[in-house]
Formats: sequence, C-alpha cells, structure tokens
Amino acid sequence: MNENSLGSIIDSSRSILILLPLKPYFDQVAAGLALYLVLRETKDTAVTCPSPMLVEFNHLVGVNKVTAELGNKNLTIRFANYKANDIEKVSYDIENGEFRLTVVPKPGFVSPKKEQVVFEYSGLSAETIILIGGVNDTHFPALSSKDLEGSRIIHVGTRTLSLSGEKVMSFAAPASSISELVATLINQSGLRLDQDTATNLIMGIEEGSQDFKGPDVTPETFEIVAQLLRAGGQRMPKERIEKKSYPAGAIPGQEVEIEKKEEAPKDWLEPKIYKGTSIS
Repeated sequence: MNENSLGSIIDSSRSILILLPLKPYFDQVAAGLALYLVLRETKDTAVTCPSPMLVEFNHLVGVNKVTAELGNKNLTIRFANYKANDIEKVSYDIENGEFRLTVVPKPGFVSPKKEQVVFEYSGLSAETIILIGGVNDTHFPALSSKDLEGSRIIHVGTRTLSLSGEKVMSFAAPASSISELVATLINQSGLRLDQDTATNLIMGIEEGSQDFKGPDVTPETFEIVAQLLRAGGQRMPKERIEKKSYPAGAIPGQEVEIEKKEEAPKDWLEPKIYKGTSIS
C-alpha cells in the first residue's frame, strides 16, 4: 500500500479527529459521519463541528456523536455560578481503584450543587486530522488552535482546499458529492463497510448529487451506490409536504379564480303583471 494513501495514513495513526466545516451541508455531514463510523472500530476517533447540527441531519446515523468541543485529551471540571473563594480546599484520593475528588467549602458556606458541576474536554490528542469539504481557513476556525500544532492534516472534498501556512495532504477529486468520494476512499483503503455507514453515504450521495441530476454525476456514481446497496445500505424515503387546502388568496402569487354566476333572464327583471282568471 502506498505510504501516502489514506489507508496507510489511517494505519499509522492511533487517534483521528474529523473536522466538519462551518455550517456544513447534508452531504458533508453524511461523509464525515461515514468516516467516523468506519474508523471508530479500530482507532480513537472523534468528530466535531463549529456549528450546531440541524434537524434534517437527524436522519444520519451517529449525528449525536458530533460535538462542538475541540479535543478530548483533558477533562476540566468547573462549578458554574459558584464563587471560588467559598472553597476551603480541594483534595483527591483513590478508593477501590476509583478516583475521588473532594471539594471542601469554607465554614459557613455550602458545597457546589450537582447542577452547578460542568464537565468539559480540552486539548487535542489526535495525530491525524481529516477536514471534510470547505474551501479555505474560514470554514475551519479550529485550525487556529495551538492544540492542532504537530498534527497531520489531510483534506477530503470535491474542491481544492486553500489554507494559509498549513501543510495539507489533499485527497480532493471531482465527484458528484463528497459522500461518493468518501465511499471510493473507504473501498480503496480496504476498510470495513457496514450497513449504517453505507446508508449514510447513500443519503449523502442522493442529496449532494441533487437526486442524481447534478452535472458531476457519472456512471461510477451509480456503480458506487450499487456497491453500497449490496453492503446493506438503505435508501431512505424523502419527506413530502402534504398539500393542504387554503382560503382563496391566502397564498401570495396564486391566481384567484372568480366563480362566474349565471345571468338571470331579462324577463325576471321586468315588472310582473298579474293576470286574473275570470270566474263565470
């Protein structure tokens, strides 16, 4: 295997961080999560995004694993809305193999409440960082973090990534979608493809290729989808908005049909003269 191939890079990495771009598209999230699902089986893998996940992404397997925190090396415990001066001392001990942290408040003060305890992760232990999509630095604000210094950075996308002052190994290539490209890279790397990963990639390809109508769709696109289906991937039905009846004129731009009424006969409008019947 080529030492510069994605498979070789993954094999030589103990920990991997997948970075999604700012305000990612559905296809980008699908591709990133597919890589996460594949790599987590054998590597210490995390996936992060500077933007919150949208409701539409909930169809993707593993979306709950996407975090906004960069790194998982150090655990920080802090007390929200609690004055540090109220603490007398902090100590720790190990009992029955378990680590115990004890916070002792000053006389006359109460200990922090459970709801005030906040757990946060900081620091980065990833040897390799995989950037999904994006075109420049603004799409990956995390790259300015000192925690990333010394990490190997690679990029996967359908467009070349332009970064200032960063050495990036690019796996960018033309494709109907990033999900199609990721499916190809997974296949070339000999990584195991399960049903969840295949399903994510199928959804990403359908969305990124505009339901296979995009200009970059090729015969290879359909071949890859066929491989994903054979791997157990599922095509998920798209949600359709049911048409509802609205009052005439309620929808802007919609022409209102005026109901035509039949005209009354002319003799209906003329005065009526009663003609009596003679009685003999």
